[in-house]
Amino acid sequence: MVTVIIPVLNESKTIANVVHFALSQTKVSEVIVVDDGSIDDTRELAEGAGAKVITSSLLGKGASLSDGLEIAQNEIVVFLDGDMSGFIPDLIDRLTSPIRNNRANFVKAKFARDGGRVTTLTAKPLIKVFFPELSHIDQPLGGIVAARKSVLAKIELETDYGVDLGMLIDLQMIGERIAEVEVGSIKHDSQPLASLSQMASQVTRTILRRASKHRRLQVEQLMEIEENERRSNLELTLFRSPTLRPKKIALFDMDGTLIDGRFIIELSKATGKTRELEKYLDNREMHPIDRTRAIASIFRGVSMVTFIAVARSVPLHEGAVETVRDLRKMGYQVGIISDSFRVATETIRRRVFADFSLAHVMRFEQGLASGEIGLCPSMFHESGCDKHYLCKKNVLLHLSHLTEVDLERFIAIGDGENDICMLETAGTSFAFRPKSDAVRMSATYAIESQLSEVSGRLFSRLNDPMPISDWKNRIPCFGLGNPCG
Repeated sequence: MVTVIIPVLNESKTIANVVHFALSQTKVSEVIVVDDGSIDDTRELAEGAGAKVITSSLLGKGASLSDGLEIAQNEIVVFLDGDMSGFIPDLIDRLTSPIRNNRANFVKAKFARDGGRVTTLTAKPLIKVFFPELSHIDQPLGGIVAARKSVLAKIELETDYGVDLGMLIDLQMIGERIAEVEVGSIKHDSQPLASLSQMASQVTRTILRRASKHRRLQVEQLMEIEENERRSNLELTLFRSPTLRPKKIALFDMDGTLIDGRFIIELSKATGKTRELEKYLDNREMHPIDRTRAIASIFRGVSMVTFIAVARSVPLHEGAVETVRDLRKMGYQVGIISDSFRVATETIRRRVFADFSLAHVMRFEQGLASGEIGLCPSMFHESGCDKHYLCKKNVLLHLSHLTEVDLERFIAIGDGENDICMLETAGTSFAFRPKSDAVRMSATYAIESQLSEVSGRLFSRLNDPMPISDWKNRIPCFGLGNPCG
């Protein structure tokens, strides 16, 4: 029998039909829909159509596929897209036939479709250069795939849009049998240019990583590309296009707010550097910037894989995912601001399905931390915070300018002294389990229980807001060594 896995994100228009189609196939005994943080009725419609619905453990198509594979009950699995239509009645049968007949272990659907700009302009030219043995594949990025679960277990799946191409290249390079099957014409919803740009970037990175791995590209080139991408992301280019500008913005602190604990402490435990970190963590004699750079140097030589693994393992506060999702449903663009490392904030962002994150950049060389840190430029502002050279308040000022969203339409959630200026600047703010009275009095509301109370307060507005404090002489709000992170 066959398990069908469908990763989805806001596919309410089509998902019920896709699930109904899959369940109508005689060889299909299980349909798993993996939700990537949808804010429409996708989950409910998928469940109503008869699918088993789970929430992805990490934002991104590849992570969703991995989560579906983990619980799939059958050896043969089929991946379908949640936005597809126009499929032929025997699609599943055609797709799985080479596997059932022991002619292949991985099968890509070959189909006619409109669009395919990323395939035509990005994927195929790069494949032809670095992996010419795969240049005959008609739809290298196509998400309609059949495979043996045990074969996919041999490779590591990409977590983002590069997953389909990554599987194809990795299985080719380990000598697995690959086939293509004609399945007619498939229709997909067209994607906006911004989404296609993101997809093209991720697909390019996937090909270059594998070209480097298989000695078809110098690794220095790849690392330089990734470093430039991380730096460019710090410039808030997402908001420069008028069509992408939000109307409301919600900003979360990371340590102690979204996650239960502090990332750098957990990283020090995982790498045996706790004693080294203790020298700087609460050292008030050092300038905050010097302290931040000293802490970054401690982790020189630690792999990026370790940074990400720690960020994926640190527990989220109860209700974090639900609160972010509720805010997005209410029309907020949700971001994370932290004086930690961006490699961590991006992982947490994907875990809670937020829209963006801003933090300092640990530079990596050949996958290992250099110990050098790039300070987040959005925390600088010439006419910004008059208490701190670098401050989360300055991020709000930059965002307000770029998006033309009035500060009254910002909400901010934090827990420590380094969040006070941000909490005071936002139109509505929440001190979540505040670390001090100063933090408590700087916010509109104080929350002692669960993060879900944030959306509850915004929905109801039943309680009177707490007064904004005039608290003076606050602790500097910047630095990895700040006890409130």
